[in-house]
Amino acid sequence: MPFDDEVSDDGVQVHTYRESWAADGAALAGALNELVPTAAAVEHIGSTSIPGMAAKDCLDMMVLVHDLGDGGVAQALGSAGYRRRPEPWNNVEQAYGRDWPKLVFAPPIGARTVNLHVRVTPSGPERLSLLFRDHLRARPDRAAEWALFKLKAAESATDLAAYGQLKAPAWRLLMQLAEAWATETEWAPRSYSARPANPSHR
Repeated sequence: MPFDDEVSDDGVQVHTYRESWAADGAALAGALNELVPTAAAVEHIGSTSIPGMAAKDCLDMMVLVHDLGDGGVAQALGSAGYRRRPEPWNNVEQAYGRDWPKLVFAPPIGARTVNLHVRVTPSGPERLSLLFRDHLRARPDRAAEWALFKLKAAESATDLAAYGQLKAPAWRLLMQLAEAWATETEWAPRSYSARPANPSHR
């Protein structure tokens, strides 16, 4: 559920791609790296990370950690004003036939709109998030089709829940194509045995 300052009566607002999203994501990744120095990596994921993709004006960022039970990450984010989302669906997610624990944070009050996902590496949700992004970055034809679908779904949806229900079956099909692409190209997410001294983020 959104916090009070996130509530809007504007319905589902999906925008055509904005060039500023890439710069915003890179800047926020840098800030999160400074804030959470124990993170294995910080990734800009989701639709705003894909050139040409239509999206809600909300960045999805993923902080990867080796130990989700380490309270230092939540403490560091909380000290900077990030607010943990308490709902059960923001504490566990399903991928590849099993449940995976996670943390999700809302931005500080008044800050740029963002959903901050904290996930274990390696994990199924990490792989799905990076596969979605990297597949559509590599296949702009499929990115264009997905963008058009999202714009049409937003026109039909009365709220975010309805929008999500419209997207779900198509997303499953898209990810089947992504898995086939991963096999064809021998794509795999990067392994993080330890955080490098000078990490680079895709």
